[in-house]
Amino acid sequence: MSQVYEKPAIRKLQTGFMNKFGCGAASGPPVQTEIDGADVDDLVSRFGSPLFAYSEKTIRRKCREMRRAFSTRYPDVTLAWSYKTNYLGAVCALMHQEGAMAEVVSGMEYEMARNLGIPGERIVFNGPHKSKNILKTAAGEGACINVDHIDEIEALEAVAAELGRSIHVGIRINLDAGIYPMWSRFGFNLESGEALEAVERMVAGDKLIPTGVHCHIGTFILDPEAYRRQVEKMMAFAYEVEDKFGLPMAYLDIGGGFPSRNRLKNAPVPGGSEDLSIDTYAAKICDALLKNLRPGHFPKLIVESGRALIDESGTLITSVVADKRLPDGTKAYVVDAGVNLLFTANWYRFNIALDRTVPGLAEVSIVYGPLCMNIDVIDEGLMLPPLRRGVRLLVSPVGAYNNTQWMQFIHYRPSIVLIGEDGQTDIIREAEDLTDICRRERLPARLTTGLANGGFDEAFSGKIAA
Repeated sequence: MSQVYEKPAIRKLQTGFMNKFGCGAASGPPVQTEIDGADVDDLVSRFGSPLFAYSEKTIRRKCREMRRAFSTRYPDVTLAWSYKTNYLGAVCALMHQEGAMAEVVSGMEYEMARNLGIPGERIVFNGPHKSKNILKTAAGEGACINVDHIDEIEALEAVAAELGRSIHVGIRINLDAGIYPMWSRFGFNLESGEALEAVERMVAGDKLIPTGVHCHIGTFILDPEAYRRQVEKMMAFAYEVEDKFGLPMAYLDIGGGFPSRNRLKNAPVPGGSEDLSIDTYAAKICDALLKNLRPGHFPKLIVESGRALIDESGTLITSVVADKRLPDGTKAYVVDAGVNLLFTANWYRFNIALDRTVPGLAEVSIVYGPLCMNIDVIDEGLMLPPLRRGVRLLVSPVGAYNNTQWMQFIHYRPSIVLIGEDGQTDIIREAEDLTDICRRERLPARLTTGLANGGFDEAFSGKIAA
């Protein structure tokens, strides 16, 4: 094999950190050749690169861990899978097989859940925008609707009049749980009295019956005590509503927001911390609930989890397509997956492994994606050995939000596979091609003049307007 010449660059190499024992040796990423027993080489040869791979075993394990954490501490618990976190049909089906309801935040997500066969009474419907049509469908099918604002109250009152009956609803509130910035844009504020005024408005309208309280205090919450404060305030509000209007609250929906074992940029690392296990969060929540309940009252506890259930099951396999030396001497690599596929690269520092052992001195490097954008950075400050074209990086955990917030931008979106508990690998989303991009476009006939046909007509499939 011929040697590749690289022009020398004068740059200080950081090979380790000084400590009282001396200077440690530089080390690169770990080596990972398989995912749940599925060989990385085989996966790429069959499905291409880049490639998302999900572990069914991990999904089921995380669901069972969360259910056990709450159900062993409180007698009436229901998990509701957050569709916005990952609405791949196979992922949602696994969550529902494990007993989770569907938690949706739009008409689109409501239709997704119904398309999977989830009945309305097994759907929690949140979100700041629910059209009157979808509200009528959801109310008619018995969905658990958590009201977000006054305009939604008015829309639901109109739906109730059309249905000829009253509608049971929940009220979404926002409150100060010690998390800043406070999520105040969703629901009715508790401390200002707005939440109680909203209940008064529903009672006065005599068409909506509040039967539950919902609150979601934020995302990737690293302070378990915040949930204790949240539950205490929610229970005080629930009993205020019961005492003033004679309306006992049948459920308490505490939202989600639990962290995964990912690493937030410029934040403490949750991975490996016992204080941030789901058991710790469940203990804080259930203890606060039991201490504040009135005798004989055990409302249903709804937990709407997303990231904590799915994030750790997802891995992205991406391949090095080029290496270069930046003007300041920094080593840089280009891979075939960027922020178009990894939206969460904006705030996560992922775990990165190599698919093989690569000899050579590790040095501080930056990994770019394939987009023509300077912000297309997977990670920087990584200690990497000299990588050549074809070396694969395994990026994890990436199961949360990336496949709902990814972009069709510059490159096609890749295949997604599910690795079953028995080692079987199933494709759960096919890679895109040009027909996926163009099939809903319409090209006026006057714009086709002078265009070479090539693959154009096939891509637009006869959708040239006359």
